[in-house]
Amino acid sequence: MVTFDFLSMKKIFLLLIAVAWCFYGCEKDDICDANTATTPRLIIDFYDVTNPTIPKNVTSLAVIGEGLTTYIKFDNVSKIQLPLKTTADLSKYKFIINYGNTINPEIVNEDQLQFNYTRNNIFVSRACGFKTTYILNTSNPFVLTDAAIPDNLWIKSVTLVQSNILNENETHLKISH
Repeated sequence: MVTFDFLSMKKIFLLLIAVAWCFYGCEKDDICDANTATTPRLIIDFYDVTNPTIPKNVTSLAVIGEGLTTYIKFDNVSKIQLPLKTTADLSKYKFIINYGNTINPEIVNEDQLQFNYTRNNIFVSRACGFKTTYILNTSNPFVLTDAAIPDNLWIKSVTLVQSNILNENETHLKISH
C-alpha cells in the first residue's frame, strides 16, 4: 500500500501547475498554406511581330533586374513571369535575347523595360502576412529603351493587355519580336 504524505502531495500539485503553466502560453502553429495567393508576378506573353496573334518562343532569354548581377533564364518559352518590386513604384529589367551565345556573339541583343505601377498592400492572414497587388499606370505603363550601348531593339512592340496585376491567371503585357 502506497501512502503519500502532505509534502509529497504538495510537490506533485506544484509540478502539475508548472506543467499546465508551460502549456498555457502555447499557441497553435500558424503556417501559410502553399495554396494561398501571394504577391502576383507580371505575366508577359511573346508574339511574332509579323503575325501578332501567334505566340512566339524566345530563345536563351536572360532577364536581369536593375542593380542585380544574377539573372532569370528562360529558354524556348512564349510566356514568362517576373516579380515586381514591393517597395517601389517601378521595376527595371534588362531583356537579353540569345544570352550567352559565344559562337555568334553579335546576335546577343539587350533591351531595357521599365514598368511603372502603383502598389496596394493587402493583409492575407497572420501566418501569410501581406501581399502586394499592382496597377500598371494606364498613361505610361512601361518604357522601352535600347541597351546602354545601342544594338537595335529586338523587342518591336509592347502592348498593355491588363493593367491590374491581381493574380497570375492572365496576361498583363504582350511583347512582339
